[in-house]
Amino acid sequence: MLYTARWLEQEDKKLFNTFINSHPKGHAMQLWEWGELKSRTGWKPWRLILEEKGEIVAGATILERKLPLIGVPIFYCPRGPVVDMADSEKLKAVFQAIGELAKKQKAILLKIDPDIPKVNENLKSFLRSTGFKQVDIGKNFEGVQPKFVFRLDISFDEESLLANMHQKTRYNIRLARRKGVLIRNGTKEDLPEFYRVLKETTERDNFLVRSYSYFEDMYDILVPAGFAKLFIGEYEGKIIAGTLAFLTGEKAWYIYGASSNFHRNVMPNYLIQWEMIRWAKAQGCTLYDFRGVSGDLSENNPLYGLYRFKKGFNGEFTEFLGEWDYVYRPFMYTFWKTAERIYSGKLKSILARLLRRT
Repeated sequence: MLYTARWLEQEDKKLFNTFINSHPKGHAMQLWEWGELKSRTGWKPWRLILEEKGEIVAGATILERKLPLIGVPIFYCPRGPVVDMADSEKLKAVFQAIGELAKKQKAILLKIDPDIPKVNENLKSFLRSTGFKQVDIGKNFEGVQPKFVFRLDISFDEESLLANMHQKTRYNIRLARRKGVLIRNGTKEDLPEFYRVLKETTERDNFLVRSYSYFEDMYDILVPAGFAKLFIGEYEGKIIAGTLAFLTGEKAWYIYGASSNFHRNVMPNYLIQWEMIRWAKAQGCTLYDFRGVSGDLSENNPLYGLYRFKKGFNGEFTEFLGEWDYVYRPFMYTFWKTAERIYSGKLKSILARLLRRT
């Protein structure tokens, strides 16, 4: 089969997004706007389409960035490429086109992390046969994107969705309403307070968060385009919770969540998730992705509470294929992997400052 690969320019934005938005494997992190957002944090976006007889059959957003210390680029295709993953000929054509660009740019590797369940043995076999190497990213949040997620089929009516939830989850949704928690659409003016609550969350739960300017850029680029939405939870006139959701085609993703240290007893997080699900249904979505949880399901895992919270909505626990690297320059790749091991050891504090931007 003969395919034509084409790298796009700005005037092709609508064409590209139309394909990504309508394809079953379309993802928010493959949209044109996602490349625009990442370009403000040091990445260079490339957009590829594969055509057959004038019809687009595959697409990909490729992010390029030079690695610190060694100054050579890597390629990353987040949650892509957007193509029928069972069609090996289309996949080969996409990877061939990316490889040609990688050679021109002198890239070390291409990293992919498709949201395909681990049980897809055919795709794993194909990736291995074409030279991809599987990367062990652990069971928590060591990878670029979550490997373990909860996904909920929301094609059912609201009454059925509620009935299928854990009894305690249903109770907490109703409790929040009885207590007077209000969930509303967020605006740009809400961002500073949302970020303040998000910082409270990160300090309480001991994880890092991006700068305020990143969230400003995300809002400005994705929300007006209709690919993201900010939700705000209020109690007694004060913002106590907030979330950011992504939307592409018939899928929605819960991306960021913030909850105050105060008034946690009125359960705003349960109600805000339910309102996000209702919003996603109103947009025509059939899948709601709660995003990451730990793959270590033992109750003594500090992250078990996150698993229990998301499980309560009756989503399906899903393990993806994980990260796969296609190596273009083996020597430089080995050098970088060695540097990564050092990063996790004695030189962690030094390299963390250099790597934070990636």
